[in-house]
Amino acid sequence: MSIAQIIRARQQDIISCTAHDSVRHAVALLAEMRIGALPVMDGEMVVGIFSERDVLHGVAREGGAVLDRTVGEVMTSPAITIDSAHDALDAMALMTRRRIRHLPVVDGTTFLAFVSIGDLVKFRIEQIEAEAEAMREYITMA
Repeated sequence: MSIAQIIRARQQDIISCTAHDSVRHAVALLAEMRIGALPVMDGEMVVGIFSERDVLHGVAREGGAVLDRTVGEVMTSPAITIDSAHDALDAMALMTRRRIRHLPVVDGTTFLAFVSIGDLVKFRIEQIEAEAEAMREYITMA
C-alpha cells in the first residue's frame, strides 16, 4: 500500500510551525497537542523538523536559554521526506535506516502530510491481521 493511500484515510489537521517561531512556542505546541514533532514550514515547503530530540539537545547544550531561540536555530534540517507514491514499507525502512520517528510526505516540494513510525506500524499490523484472517478463511474452506 502506498503512503498516499494511508494518508487519504486520515482526517487530521497537521500542526506545524515556522523557522521564525520561538522554541518556547513550538514546545508549547508539542505539549498541548501531545505530539513528538512538528514540520517546520516555509509556505507549502517543509524546511525542517522540530522534535523532542531537538529540544533535548538544545537544553543539554545551553539549558533553558534554548527556549528563547528560534526554531530555525535548533531544528533538524534539511528534512528527510518521502514521496506519497512510495510504499509504506519503503517509508518504514527509510525511518529505520535514518533513525527518525517522523516523516513528511511530499508531492514534489509540496507538503501533504506527516506520518510517524507509529502510523506505519499500525498500518503494518492491520495488514498482517488481514492476511492472517484470509489464511484462516482459506484453510477452513479447503
